Amino acid sequence: MKKYFHFICLVMVLSITSFSPAWSQAIRGRVLNSENLEKLTNVSIVVSGSNKGTVTNIDGEFSLVADKLPVTIVVSMVGYVQVIMTISDSSPVDIALIPQHALGAEVIVSANRTPSRMMESAVSIERFGNSQIHRSPASSYYDIAGWQKGVDITTSSLTFKTISTRGFNASGSPRVNQLVDGMDNQAPALNFFVGSFAGPTDLDIDNVEILPGASSALYGPGGMNGTILITSKDPFQYPGLSVQVRQGLMHVDKRQRDKAASLYDYSMRWAKSWRNKWGIRLSGQYISGTDWLATDSSNYQGAGATGKLIAGNRQSDPNYNGVNVYGDETSVDLRLFMASVLPPGHPLLQNPMMVSRTGYEERDLIDPTTKNLRLSGAVHYRLTPKLEAIMLANWSKGNTVYSSNNRYALKGINIAQYKVELKHNDWFLRSFTTQENAGEAYSANVTAQYMNEAWKPSFNPADIGGSWYPQYTGAFLTALNSGAGVADAHRAARAYADREMPLPGSEEFGKIFGQVRNTPIPQGGLFKEKSQLWMTEGQYNFSRLVKFADIIIGGNWKRYILNSSGTLFIDTANAITINEFGAYAQVSKDILNKRLNLSASGRYDKNEDFDPKFTPRFTALVRVAKDNNLRLSYQTAYRFPSTQQKYIRLDVGAYTLLGGLPWVQQFMNVKESPVYEMKGSSVSSQPYTFTNLKPENCKSFEVGYKALIRSKLLVDAYAYWAKYENFLGRNVLYQPSSAQVYSVVVNSVNKVNTSGYGIGLQYRPDKRNSFFLNAYSDRLSSVDSGFIAFFNTPKYRLNAGYNNNGIGRSARFGFGVNIHWQDAFFFEGEMASGPIRSFTTLDALVSYKLPGLKGLVKLGANNLTNHYYRNAYGSPEIGGIYYVSLALGVL
Repeated sequence: MKKYFHFICLVMVLSITSFSPAWSQAIRGRVLNSENLEKLTNVSIVVSGSNKGTVTNIDGEFSLVADKLPVTIVVSMVGYVQVIMTISDSSPVDIALIPQHALGAEVIVSANRTPSRMMESAVSIERFGNSQIHRSPASSYYDIAGWQKGVDITTSSLTFKTISTRGFNASGSPRVNQLVDGMDNQAPALNFFVGSFAGPTDLDIDNVEILPGASSALYGPGGMNGTILITSKDPFQYPGLSVQVRQGLMHVDKRQRDKAASLYDYSMRWAKSWRNKWGIRLSGQYISGTDWLATDSSNYQGAGATGKLIAGNRQSDPNYNGVNVYGDETSVDLRLFMASVLPPGHPLLQNPMMVSRTGYEERDLIDPTTKNLRLSGAVHYRLTPKLEAIMLANWSKGNTVYSSNNRYALKGINIAQYKVELKHNDWFLRSFTTQENAGEAYSANVTAQYMNEAWKPSFNPADIGGSWYPQYTGAFLTALNSGAGVADAHRAARAYADREMPLPGSEEFGKIFGQVRNTPIPQGGLFKEKSQLWMTEGQYNFSRLVKFADIIIGGNWKRYILNSSGTLFIDTANAITINEFGAYAQVSKDILNKRLNLSASGRYDKNEDFDPKFTPRFTALVRVAKDNNLRLSYQTAYRFPSTQQKYIRLDVGAYTLLGGLPWVQQFMNVKESPVYEMKGSSVSSQPYTFTNLKPENCKSFEVGYKALIRSKLLVDAYAYWAKYENFLGRNVLYQPSSAQVYSVVVNSVNKVNTSGYGIGLQYRPDKRNSFFLNAYSDRLSSVDSGFIAFFNTPKYRLNAGYNNNGIGRSARFGFGVNIHWQDAFFFEGEMASGPIRSFTTLDALVSYKLPGLKGLVKLGANNLTNHYYRNAYGSPEIGGIYYVSLALGVL
């Protein structure tokens, strides 16, 4: 160790000493790791203030020609402390880079839109980088997000996961902003975030920053509960080729599928820079596996978008509606058909006798193979040392499943994002577009209902004898007249009416299913959806021009083009366009000899369908002592109703989803045919009164403390209180004249409060070992009786983990283990509401480094114990994944 100390001292002397002008203009040398003298490849060496630069080769060596000597060079590599040194002659130099193990030293941008140390963030923030991704047992970087305090994951399928923070969890996470390289990652029409399906590949992720809490003041509408920033790797910082091959095994216990199934995951990334001026990167990833199944057969009594679990099954309840059984949403009162054959006053006509059609299971309707192909590329050009032009494209296509008010099979869905950007040290200007194509996406529920109508209509006046309900009625009465009991008569009637029902897997079933699935809504289950989002955004940082404070100003313009040909929206005749613009500013300043930092932010936004909104934010960071900081913040947030909440018109089987703008009153013709509010099975006696739709808003106060103890233990604790108003939800309306049920978007008069707290510990005793532990809680309060807030959040969650990235003298072997536990809670959803059990998952891996190839072999497992769990009611249960992977060029 003493010789290493002398070496470092020598290098430090060389880095700060200037010699007399050199006769030669050539610069040569090598770069080493200061701790183990390992040669470092792909280290960036740049002549300060110019575009001239190079990178080290496989032996850690570099060569660079300068215009004149002496010259100052900047030596940098991700994960190491940057070195700036002056070279005065042509003698070869050895440069030692010190690994950056320091906790809290990461540079973040999400907290205030400008780079700052994570340790000094004035609001709560969670972050993980590419090194953690490579060494983690998680199957994707989205899963790693679920180990951060204050964060929850909602899983709809193998490749569709949603990150949420501080409550109100749901697929799509409407109260959280998600930005990928500065681009809004929300699908413009389908209204869910596609980061886990269409974002950067796993090999191309630089870091993920999660900002829990209200954040609209800087990041715009939607940031009610948080903002997520996903950043891809820069080709100048991460040059070279990397590949990863991973194969896994799922369904090992055959609980959901007939046999165990393989998971395939192939990734590659290539990046190169020329003369520190041009940079290019290309990456791709292909994932294929047999998806998890939603198999809940519990009996669900629905009333529009609300409902409850009840006793019974298909054998005992004629009106059975299985949670994950599709097609049985069609339900009719049998008295409509018995009244024509039974005398008035007959006992069977006294009370409702609801009977549902027979449905199909999810395995019969959704392709079991999930596929995801992601391609990404970017070209960078440094016009000046401070100004860079970027062209970027992310493209994705595949099959996945999404849970919302239905189970949606997103077959052949295609999402693409394209961006051009000018990025300066002090400002940026970017424009991007999101192009969405639903492909052959369809609703499993609606498709199953139309399949039933295709093989035998529920009721056809032109062919009463060939209709399902008349056949059921006749067989039911016949059985009763033969002496059968009511329950047995219902079973006999169903068997008779279903005698021609096509069996899953049969040729007839495949023919009808294909026909219905490819017929657009409202005659079939297909979405014809090709919508777009266009956005331009800019920001200027005045810190170099204004000395008394740090000031940033920015603004954006956004345009939606909704085009579903009437299958999702009211755009039967023409596409719907929506314009939105916003502007923001932030002022921050250190005072009291930099003991206190104060900041104030404000944002103004205008959506053409609503009045303008202004959201302020105030923060304070108190530097109590070195690496001990107290933070305080008051933040406000809001969200405009989504495109679906404004313009949706979708028949989902048992009811029709409608938006909340005034056009819905004309569509329902409420002046001539009033509608009445439904609560459960009861209907109001007074016509429903409509009110104007407004944005939802939130006010939040937070206090937190972060401390770094002896550079090894990082403690971070927080508590928050929030108040929500103008909740965006739905009311169920019944129209007697048409016997139709509608679910209409409205603002709730209820106000609810949430609160929560959390604490996180990170301990790194040395460069090889690291531990973490965090616990957090979120609570909903002040909820009026009968009000459904869709909070959907466990009261308590706990994460813990240990990682060793080098055992023994060679430090090639490593291992890691992570544990996640969450409390039981009651999930409230539009598709179904029901209990979610508490569960614990265990992820683990062992790894082996291949230093010459910068490679890593991993043998790992997600949900090692294969204890099935789900985190959203109506979504699938998740079992274990066991895998082996080989990654090259990642270390």
